[in-house]
Amino acid sequence: MNRPEMSLEDRLDFIEYRQQLLFSNTPYDRLLFEFNITANENQAIGDLFESYRKKIGEKQEVFSHQFESEMFEIVPHLHGNYHFVEFITKELHEERRWEEVFVALYREDPKFQSYMSKKSRV
Repeated sequence: MNRPEMSLEDRLDFIEYRQQLLFSNTPYDRLLFEFNITANENQAIGDLFESYRKKIGEKQEVFSHQFESEMFEIVPHLHGNYHFVEFITKELHEERRWEEVFVALYREDPKFQSYMSKKSRV
């Protein structure tokens, strides 16, 4: 994906970051690469997950549609692509990072029932 809003220096940083993603080659990094996420966006995604971890820890109610809206503010080039949000959240759950966020947002979602039942058996 072309990101024309980037300066030449930002573009070079983005290319170098993508190269790092290719070298690390984790499932999460492959998602970041595939969806053209910058290092700054990745940091903001982590901050969003951390804020939801805090909300969940404080027993606040959280909703997937609100989480998705906040995610799209971070990655406006993916606005409306809820699959991206689900992929990232599920992958972080798989990696045991911010697990409680996936569980709180998607445990009742019918499309994740099979996944959740397999995870509960592990």
